[in-house]
Amino acid sequence: MPNKNNRNQTELVEKNEFEPCIGCAAQVPKSNGPTHRYVGASPGCWAIFGGVLAKEYGEYGYPQVHRLAVDAYATQHPGTPSKQSIQSVAVHLIGLHLMLDQNFDAQWTTKAIKRAAQFSENYVWLAPPASSGELTILDVQGAANLKEHTDRVHIWAHSVWRVWESHHEQIRLWATRI
Repeated sequence: MPNKNNRNQTELVEKNEFEPCIGCAAQVPKSNGPTHRYVGASPGCWAIFGGVLAKEYGEYGYPQVHRLAVDAYATQHPGTPSKQSIQSVAVHLIGLHLMLDQNFDAQWTTKAIKRAAQFSENYVWLAPPASSGELTILDVQGAANLKEHTDRVHIWAHSVWRVWESHHEQIRLWATRI
């Protein structure tokens, strides 16, 4: 899924107007804007994610694929070990497992994630994968319509889930407890 703005992004990167995101390594606009307190994303990447979510809430009417977008983003930007980031990564990985491996729908998965959050004392820090995957929020950002957006989010989420493969057994175990 090539980004339509690759040429413009390359030119901006060469001008040092872009930087790699600290979480996903995507080349994102340099920014001093806000970030999330425990999701490990650079301000430019966080802003792009916010724009994608705004499109989901507004133009796309809060689609089923929103659950996957949030889970993929959170797990692709795990942050550093803390109680909140450990719980966040665990429940969002459980969400990816339930939707991608178990084929549960978004509503059921959201309820399961809320329940999973109640067991945060059972979660441990999972060492993030060496690579965050071949796709990022940039590959979702330029979708022209809901179908394209949905397809892109599914492909991205599968990519993110694959890079966490060394932890799949642990994630499945956590999921069975909820």
